[in-house]
Amino acid sequence: MTQTKFNILVLGSGGREHALCWKIAQSQHCAHLFCAPGNGGTASVAENVVLDATDHDGVVAFCRDHAIALVVIGPEAPLVDGLADTLQHHNIAAFGPGAAAAQLEGSKGFTKDLCAEANIPTAAYGRFNAAAPAHAYLDKQALPIVIKADGLAAGKGVIICDTMDAGHDAIDYIFDGAFGDAGAELVIEEFMTGEEASFFVLCDGTNAVPLATAQDHKRVGDADTGPNTGGMGAYSPASIMTPQLVAQTMDTIIRPTLDTMAARGTPYCGVLYAGLMLTPDGPKLVEYNCRFGDPEAQVLMMRLETDLVPALLAAAKGDLSGIDLTWSQDAALTVVMAARGYPGNYDKGTQISLDGVNEDSQLVVFHAGTRAETSGTLTAQGGRVLNVTARGKTVAQAQTKAYVGCGKIDWADGFYRKDIGWREIEREKNLGEK
Repeated sequence: MTQTKFNILVLGSGGREHALCWKIAQSQHCAHLFCAPGNGGTASVAENVVLDATDHDGVVAFCRDHAIALVVIGPEAPLVDGLADTLQHHNIAAFGPGAAAAQLEGSKGFTKDLCAEANIPTAAYGRFNAAAPAHAYLDKQALPIVIKADGLAAGKGVIICDTMDAGHDAIDYIFDGAFGDAGAELVIEEFMTGEEASFFVLCDGTNAVPLATAQDHKRVGDADTGPNTGGMGAYSPASIMTPQLVAQTMDTIIRPTLDTMAARGTPYCGVLYAGLMLTPDGPKLVEYNCRFGDPEAQVLMMRLETDLVPALLAAAKGDLSGIDLTWSQDAALTVVMAARGYPGNYDKGTQISLDGVNEDSQLVVFHAGTRAETSGTLTAQGGRVLNVTARGKTVAQAQTKAYVGCGKIDWADGFYRKDIGWREIEREKNLGEK
């Protein structure tokens, strides 16, 4: 790296961005860190600034005015909107794929078609832009069935249907505008059985560096019940992703994806997040995301021992050679505290007190939907609001620490799952009994 210290801008306002800011602020290469717009937690490690990510010229001007050498684009929408392309055009290093490559998340149909082209294992599917053929296709499928809005729907555009009536209702629900423009098209997909896992790689357009494994908890309720959410908790590492499965995923899913995208003239640079289903036939791709997972980023950043900034900059500049990341042997687990009513309607502006929480290297509360008021109070401003994240020698130990932390947070209008990490803890118990 030619510059030893430089200014960095992180775009986003969620728990993922707080975790990234927390890690980037520890870097020996970070001179000054900005976060736009940030939240009530990022202000403790970065300077929160008002900046509209949809105003590309405004972002470029800010970078020029503040000598920003690296922009880390946290959420998916600005990536699909082409912000990374704009920044790179102005010779500002941007971590994240360009708009064409970001279609891997921006359009589920795009990704399914790429899987068909590259022979990547995934669920059988049909892609539709009108209701009538979608209904006709559905009538010929086995149950249960998965129906997905094609575009970005904040993790809520997936409907699992156990009956034909529910499937037909889901088609109408999506095409009637439940997810806005994201539902202009939909994908009907075979229901895959198995256990889900999150797999992350850093990409430079040609090469990929695997990151640590993790497992998310999508359903809102204990025992994986209720509707899907953006994620109610996560842990890392996920022992179910054995070295053999990691190698198989790289060979059958990741590398064919990168090779196909490069051959199309749209090389993928940034972090690629593969949602996997570990089926009896091996890992299959559920979907791609073109950014760090949320809440998986929180547990990854807690376990990462290497300076993150050189890796981000190397990916942004298209050359990951020489990048080697080291991970703690400790486990990390995060519990999402959400506003009561999420993922449906919920109130904003409710007060939170973190006075009873003692944060340290083993317990960090990453903020997502919070705002620090001028009065000094902290208020909830979103659905997923806090990520109580802990480290331990085992997932069970990390879980215990995280839930102790949850118990010390005073927020009458919040709730959280009580069983984050349950699968891995069962595996740890079974291993200990052998």
